[in-house]
Amino acid sequence: MTKPADNPAEPFKKALAETTRAMADDRELSVSYSVDPPGVSGDAVRLPQITRRMTREEVLLARGTADAFALRRRFHDDGTHARYLPAGPMARDLYEAMETARCEAMGARAMPGTAGNIDACIAQEADKRGYAQITKAQDAPLAQAAGYLIRHLATGRPLPKGAENVMDLWRGFIEQQAGGTLEGLEAALDDQSSFARFARRMIDDLGYGDQLGDDPDTEDDSDNEGAGDEPEPEPETAESQAEGSEQDETEAPPDDQSQQDAAQADMAFDESADEEMADELELPEAEAPLEPPPPAPHSEADPDYKPYLTDFDEEIRAEELAEPAELERLRAYLDQQLDPLKGAVGRLANKLQRRLLAQQSRSWQFDREEGILDAGRLARVVANPTTPLSFKVEKDTEFRDTVVTLLLDNSGSMRGRPISIAAICADVLARTLERCAVKVEILGFTTRAWKGGQAREKWLQAGRPQLPGRLNDLRHIVYKAADQPWRRARANLGLMMKEGLLKENIDGEALEWAHRRLMGRPESRRILMVISDGAPVDDSTLSVNPANYLEKHLRDVIAMVERKRQVELIAIGIGHDVTRYYSRAVTITDVEQLAGAMTEQLASLFDKDPRGRARFLGVARVARR
Repeated sequence: MTKPADNPAEPFKKALAETTRAMADDRELSVSYSVDPPGVSGDAVRLPQITRRMTREEVLLARGTADAFALRRRFHDDGTHARYLPAGPMARDLYEAMETARCEAMGARAMPGTAGNIDACIAQEADKRGYAQITKAQDAPLAQAAGYLIRHLATGRPLPKGAENVMDLWRGFIEQQAGGTLEGLEAALDDQSSFARFARRMIDDLGYGDQLGDDPDTEDDSDNEGAGDEPEPEPETAESQAEGSEQDETEAPPDDQSQQDAAQADMAFDESADEEMADELELPEAEAPLEPPPPAPHSEADPDYKPYLTDFDEEIRAEELAEPAELERLRAYLDQQLDPLKGAVGRLANKLQRRLLAQQSRSWQFDREEGILDAGRLARVVANPTTPLSFKVEKDTEFRDTVVTLLLDNSGSMRGRPISIAAICADVLARTLERCAVKVEILGFTTRAWKGGQAREKWLQAGRPQLPGRLNDLRHIVYKAADQPWRRARANLGLMMKEGLLKENIDGEALEWAHRRLMGRPESRRILMVISDGAPVDDSTLSVNPANYLEKHLRDVIAMVERKRQVELIAIGIGHDVTRYYSRAVTITDVEQLAGAMTEQLASLFDKDPRGRARFLGVARVARR
């Protein structure tokens, strides 16, 4: 095993950690590197992992993320931020984006070297979310556009392509509505309180003033003015006391009358109660009213997991999301993108096919009472006519009665080469397994919207109840059903190239959905392969539920599937460690390795040779290290 000291990335990671502490002006700041999403928790900062290869993209992303976190820690005060924080969700998103832009602009002025690093981080995020391909303002996030505009105006630097596109789509609207307020940006930038008031005026100009809540400055003024001005209670005069006593006497009923009324009311209540009790006793047991059974939990794996609404979720076939002509065009685009890779994937598929077909050589069970007459044993009958005839029966290979489901992560982080290679690998493996009499189903999962859909709108209209559960609308896509021939589903895989399809990923419910579909299949052997690039992410759900809400559900679903042992579950992680979720999984750092990993995973399941399985497990252990 390679020692940590031999890792060429270690000196860079140590230097970056020290630089982050110095920029944040916090020597006690803890800096770590992980495949989990970057973040800040208390005095700990989690940065993106850097592999031994130290590619330019990895280094720039780590430096940009570190600079952004350090600048936020240096120029941001949580108390001031919370004091002016708006109440409504859209106003809050605008406020957060503008404050982030202010901290980064302050850092770019004080330390110009940070600007280029943060540009790389912004470019990576914009590319991940597909900002460069958006053509309509309503499809672009207004909050991000406002933050980009603040940063651009404060630093004078051009933005990366995708971020600039989002900013330009909204810039005319923002300047038209809040042009006068924007003129005060320079004066407010250095002071967080002044900038917070500036941001609230911007939010009001953009039409979200009703989400701001109470003005903290007005509340402070009213509190100061009202202090010590409370009127003292006036002393009661003799006349007022006398009037009060007379009023009490006139309003109070006589004691005897009130006691009689109360006694009569009690007797009437007792009689009605006795009559109801008698009715209950006389009611036959078979006709007794039954309480409705409690509703079944949404998730079999975790009864505490729930969606806020399922009315807007959809399970949809790929053909319903695009016209046939568009599917053919997207399929042609997919083939063109991956033409250089087809040869390598095809060779791996042929290797898998040879390994499977090698097991299809006929094997027979002899000396059966019925079946096909065994001509090889007729000599025994000739030599001894009393010997009964012998029959033979062909023995089925262990993988003939098998179905394989490929569950593909269709989240925005898979955009580009990862989703293209996942699509072509699924396509080639479906063809290969179909030749070997193994049925294949190809499924995809994403959401219908970014940061919450119609379910979230209903939640907002209901007054934002606490712990609502999942707030986005699911979109589960059937690219190829198990009983559908590959030739009829070939064009469907091109749908993954459709602009705007890939959004957020809620892995737990998708895995449970795929598992339910497999359990309804008649095949005796069921295999489920998951291809994903990280942990489940849905911003709208995670912002109002516990931080591990979706991840816990995913772990519970995996535990349920592995506990039942009716489906063989395997997983491949692209760039992120999925071995912490799945007991049988590999993680690949380069998307080009996907075809080989998928082929080896499937081949190992059909390998009769224990040494073949041992080789697979060895690969998995190395990947986990």
